[in-house]
Amino acid sequence: MSVSWPTIKLADACTVFTDGNWIETKDQSPKGIRLIQTGNVGAGDFKDRQHKARYISDETFERLKCEEVFERDCLVSRLPDPVGRSCIIPSSNERMITAVDCSILRFKQNVLLPEFFNYYSQSSGYLADIEAYCTGATRKRISRKNLGNVAIPAPTVDEQKRIVTILDETFAGIDAAIANTEKNLANARELFESYLESLFSNHDEGWQVKPLESIATIINGYAFKSGDFSPENEVKSIKITNVGVYEFFHDDTNYLPKGFREKYTNYMAREGDLVIALTRTIISSGLKVAVVPANYDQALVNQRVAAVHVDEKVIPRQVLHAFLSTKKAINYVRSNVNELMQPNLSIKDLKAFPIPVPPTNIKSEITSQISEIRDQANRLKSIYISKLTALNELNQSLLQKAFSGELTADPDTLNEESVA
Repeated sequence: MSVSWPTIKLADACTVFTDGNWIETKDQSPKGIRLIQTGNVGAGDFKDRQHKARYISDETFERLKCEEVFERDCLVSRLPDPVGRSCIIPSSNERMITAVDCSILRFKQNVLLPEFFNYYSQSSGYLADIEAYCTGATRKRISRKNLGNVAIPAPTVDEQKRIVTILDETFAGIDAAIANTEKNLANARELFESYLESLFSNHDEGWQVKPLESIATIINGYAFKSGDFSPENEVKSIKITNVGVYEFFHDDTNYLPKGFREKYTNYMAREGDLVIALTRTIISSGLKVAVVPANYDQALVNQRVAAVHVDEKVIPRQVLHAFLSTKKAINYVRSNVNELMQPNLSIKDLKAFPIPVPPTNIKSEITSQISEIRDQANRLKSIYISKLTALNELNQSLLQKAFSGELTADPDTLNEESVA
């Protein structure tokens, strides 16, 4: 924050500084006045999510004496993630209110611009100040009173307009570069997936289709009690949260007591095993299947996760893992889960999973091809992720300069090409 700028408590910068309304399910209606919730508040942007929209009737609005929100009001979420994130209400033909965990900020026009505050709410300095006021051990939140005490820089309105203009133009260029990089990242992944689809859809004679249980040992996870887990214990476990799409997520909290390794030997996974999430098996990016890393060797498998120990004399692990990334595999899972409820894949259907097994004479060749194309995809992924990281760091760098009074660049020189 610039030492030359005055500051003002957030509440003091507003003509309206209040919380939304407590709206229970019984108060909601199929149409009427739109209820904006914390999920609609992005980090600097309004997330419309029209398909999840909730409403109340005019009668309920009057009965509960609701506070209406208007175009260019700021909403601040007092819940994570992150706590304190802000958005500006866009122009809309709908009347709107907001939920109790959102604070409504309507700024004094001669003190603070909504756009200036919205950018400031994305800065590391603001988020650190919010963090200092947060309470709650497991789920952090900030009270409206504490939110109102957060100090906000208040340069002249003309200076705020200048900064907003520069950031608008610069961030548009950064956003374009991010979108282009994300598209390239998706293309790299599609290249890998396209190869796999071709491999498992157009194979020659000699391939056989076998149920998974005939080519692998399948371990159905055990229902350990929540009280069994502690970061102070010694034995690692594998839970649903560890299993991503082609990615294993490490953690330092889900440890079981030392004696459990001997007591629950039948639920032990080994390095190189595949692990499959049996709940929400399919997400937007594919099937949740990962490889057990070396530092999780002999970890115990928790409920709703299955470990698959492949018989590599029949099919190489890399080939099975690759097949489970295809649309054919996804379609099998989709046909065997009830997507109207929580989409669970049963252990019975997992065991019956039809797996195409290549003939012995080409297993080595196919494994090499899969490894090569995966390595290429991973190299591209690494490049694009590094670029996304750099672009996001540039965002924070610009915000830091903006709110330390150092943003003096000519906005005409800040375009997509200069940040790409």
